[in-house]
Amino acid sequence: MSSSDISSVTDQLAKTKVDEQNELSFKGKGLKLNNADDAKDLVTEIENCQVMTALRMEGNTLGVDAAEVIAKALEKHPEFQRAHWSDMFTGRLKTEIPQALEFLGAAIMKAGAGLVTLDLSDNAFGPNGVVGLVNLLKSSSCYTLQELRLNNNGLGITGGKMLTDCLTECHQNSVKAGKPLKLKVFVSGRNRLENPGATALAAVFKALGSLEEVAMPQNGINAEGVTALAEAFAENKNLRVMNLSDNTFTHAGAKNMAKVLPKLQNLEVINFGDCLVRTDGAIALSHALKDGHQKLKELNLSGNEINKQGASAVAENMENKLNLTRLDLNCNMLGEEGIEEVRGTMEAIGKLDILASLSDDEGSDDGEGENQYVEEDVAQDIVEGEEMNDPALQVKGKAITPNKQTTAKDFLAFPSPNKLLQLGSGRAQALREELGADVNDIEKAVHTFMKISSVVTMEDTKIKEAACDCADQIIEEAVKCNRENDAVLLSNTILVYMGVLKGEDKSYKPPSNITGPLLVLEHIVRQPYFPKFSREMLQAFCSKPHPLLDSASQARHKLLQTLYAF
Repeated sequence: MSSSDISSVTDQLAKTKVDEQNELSFKGKGLKLNNADDAKDLVTEIENCQVMTALRMEGNTLGVDAAEVIAKALEKHPEFQRAHWSDMFTGRLKTEIPQALEFLGAAIMKAGAGLVTLDLSDNAFGPNGVVGLVNLLKSSSCYTLQELRLNNNGLGITGGKMLTDCLTECHQNSVKAGKPLKLKVFVSGRNRLENPGATALAAVFKALGSLEEVAMPQNGINAEGVTALAEAFAENKNLRVMNLSDNTFTHAGAKNMAKVLPKLQNLEVINFGDCLVRTDGAIALSHALKDGHQKLKELNLSGNEINKQGASAVAENMENKLNLTRLDLNCNMLGEEGIEEVRGTMEAIGKLDILASLSDDEGSDDGEGENQYVEEDVAQDIVEGEEMNDPALQVKGKAITPNKQTTAKDFLAFPSPNKLLQLGSGRAQALREELGADVNDIEKAVHTFMKISSVVTMEDTKIKEAACDCADQIIEEAVKCNRENDAVLLSNTILVYMGVLKGEDKSYKPPSNITGPLLVLEHIVRQPYFPKFSREMLQAFCSKPHPLLDSASQARHKLLQTLYAF
C-alpha cells in the first residue's frame, strides 16, 4: 500500500469513535486491509479501546494477514459480544475467507468472550466459508448467541447442512453445560438452501424452541421444506416474525403452515409474498388467523396467484386484528371486480387505510380455487358447456369447471404462469401472431420478452421452458430483421426494460423483481442468433453492482456464468 493510501486509512480511522454502548465502528469506510501494515492503525484502535462489546467492520475488505493481526487485538476483549461483520470480504478469494474467519473465531474463543450477535451477511463465501466458522459455532463462546445473520452467503444445501451440524452440537453441549443455547433471531435469505437445507435446519429450530424471528426468503424451498419448517415453528411459541417470501409453498405447503398457525399467537409479521400459496392456500391461512393472533401487525400475501374469492376471505378474516397496520394483496389475480370487493370489505371493517396498493394486480382469471389449475392436456379436452360427467375430466374427485379459452392477447394483458400454459403447444406462434408486424421492432419484441419472462421463477422448470421457447422465437425474429448493426440497441433495450439502465421514457416503471427475465435471458444469449457484441454489453453491465441485479443474485450468477463461457 502506498504512503498516500496509508494516509487515507489513517484519516478514515481518525473519525472512528466508540459510542456510549461500547461499540467500535469502522462501518462503510471502504478500507482495503491486505496485510499487517494496512491494519496497523485499526489494530491500535481496538487495543486502545478499554471496553469494546461490539465491533463493526461492514463495508471494508479483509485479507488473511490483516485478519490475523486484528484477531490478536480482539483476544484482549473478553467483554466482546457483537460481531457486525457483513460485507467484509469483497474481492477476496474463496480460499482466503475461511482462513480469515478461523483467525477471528479463534480470537473470540481465546478471549473467553460470549457472542450475542454474529452477522456475516452479504459475504459470498459459500460452504467454504462455513468451514471457517465450524470451531467458533460449536464452542462455548456461542452458548450465549441470540442473533445469527447469514443472509446472502451462497451457502447452498451443503453449507446449510454444515451449519445445522454446528448448531446442533452447540445446542447439545450448551444443554450439558447448563447454559442452553437460546437463539432468538435466525436470518438466512438468498442462500439456495432448498428442501434438504431447510429440512435440516428445521430439526435444529425444533430442538431450540427459542426463536422469535426467522427470515429465510428466496431459498428455493417448496412444500416439503415448508412443511418441515412449519412443524419446527410450532415448537417456537414466541415466534414474532416469519419471513419465507419468494419460496414455493403451493397450496399444499400453505395448508400445512396453516395447521400450526394457531399455536403461534405471538406472531406480529407474516411475510409469505411470492410464495405461490394460491387461492386455496390463502383461504386456509386466513381461516387459521381468523380468531386469534391479536398481536399481528403485518400480513403479506402479495404475488401468490390468489383470486378474488381468496383475497376477499383474507380481508374478511382480518376484522378483529386490532394491531394490524398493513395487509398486502398486490400482484394477485383479483381483477377489477375483485379489487373493488376487497376494498369494500376492508372499508366495511374500518381498515381500508392499511390495505397496500393493488396497482399491480394481474387481472381475474375467472377461475375459482385450485380447480382452475388444470393440466394442459386435460384443458384441451374441455369444451365450454360440456357435461362434466367424464371421469377423465375430474381431478382428485372434483369436477373441473370449464374455463374460457385463453388467448395470447389475454396473456399479454395480464401475464401469469397458468395463462402461459393454457395457450398450449402453439403458444409461441400465437404470441408472434398477436404481435404481428411489431415482432420486427426490437423495442416491442423486448417489451414482450419482459412480459413472457415475468412469470418465470427459479423453481418451476415447466414454466421456464415454455417462456424460453416463446421469448426465444420472438427475439430471434427481431434480431434477424435488424442484424448486427442493431446489437447495441438490443442490449440497451433489454437493460432499460429490466431497469438496469435509465431509458428516455420517464413513465416506464421497471419490474421490482427481474429473476424471471434474467433466467430467460440466460437461455437466449446461448443461441447462435444472439449478437456477440450484445453479450459483451450485457456481461459488462450485469457484473456491476445494482439493486435489482443484487436482489436476483442467483439468476444473475447463472447469466454471468453463461456470458463468461462465450
